[in-house]
Amino acid sequence: MDAIYTDHLTKTFDTITAVDNISLSIEQGELFGLLGPNGAGKTTTIKMLSTLLSPTSGSARVWGHDIRHERDEVRRSIGMVFQDPAVDDQLTGRENLDFHARMYGMNKMTRSSRMQEVLALVGLEDKADILLKNYSGGMKRRLEIARGLMHYPKVLFLDEPTLGLDPQTRYHIWEYIRNLNSKQQVTIILTTHYMDEADALCSRIAIIDYGKIRTVNTPDALKNSIGNDLLQIKASDLDLLAQELEKQEWVQGITRFDSCIYAGVRQGEEKIPLTINLAQSVGVQVTALSIRKPTLEDVFLHYTGKTIREEEVSNIDRIRARIRTNRRGGHS
Repeated sequence: MDAIYTDHLTKTFDTITAVDNISLSIEQGELFGLLGPNGAGKTTTIKMLSTLLSPTSGSARVWGHDIRHERDEVRRSIGMVFQDPAVDDQLTGRENLDFHARMYGMNKMTRSSRMQEVLALVGLEDKADILLKNYSGGMKRRLEIARGLMHYPKVLFLDEPTLGLDPQTRYHIWEYIRNLNSKQQVTIILTTHYMDEADALCSRIAIIDYGKIRTVNTPDALKNSIGNDLLQIKASDLDLLAQELEKQEWVQGITRFDSCIYAGVRQGEEKIPLTINLAQSVGVQVTALSIRKPTLEDVFLHYTGKTIREEEVSNIDRIRARIRTNRRGGHS
């Protein structure tokens, strides 16, 4: 049985399609990443999977339970760490956990033992009786993860778990997430727009943009899909050189961006003289050429045609334009 299975899952808001026909299969025990810019549909997807939103069309099952017809069963199977803080600053860490456990009907003995377990998991045993208003941002995030684990969920959703945290705290959170997945065998679905986070944590990644899944694979397979090496080329005639490179069997893929050609190849050192000779044969002068290993940023650029930062701006502009259109329509 898959931990999560979706079939053409779709969510629209008026004229905006936030999630567009997503079909995914996530195995039990996976640490699965939804990687994409803000506004790409990541949060909307996990809100549907956690029954906080109803889909417009399509279906999904979480731990074998239908998100439309078995909502209570789904909710008992999952834990959730929201993008925005959802803990009470006026309570201590222990009181926050106790309140959450009571909401799930856990008896006193079970609550007490489980609180000790999850506090140890996130390294907050000595901070349990301090008011949350005195916690750092990283400590609050760790407590939210602990709270999400209180009722022994099978699946844990982490929505941008390190958003706004400093680099050192982010790395610490990464370690807690890895331990939860490997030692507790919790299936984790993580949304992020941080390339390094997805690369460091996830066993598989789905790149999502404009509500659509563009590709799904392991981080290494995604990077290798565009070439073991990446040639970054500047030249006097990029159009002509790109046309010629696309004809070569040794070129796995071509991307044009920011006055450069990015050519995915294998054994890149051997392809440098081939590239220069090819350019010279068609009268193109290569002005700069470098070689490096592909990153997930390169993968995103290859499949979407933009960097993740550009897509964030584009998504925000698209939503604002549609809102303006809807308002004008409402006044007519």
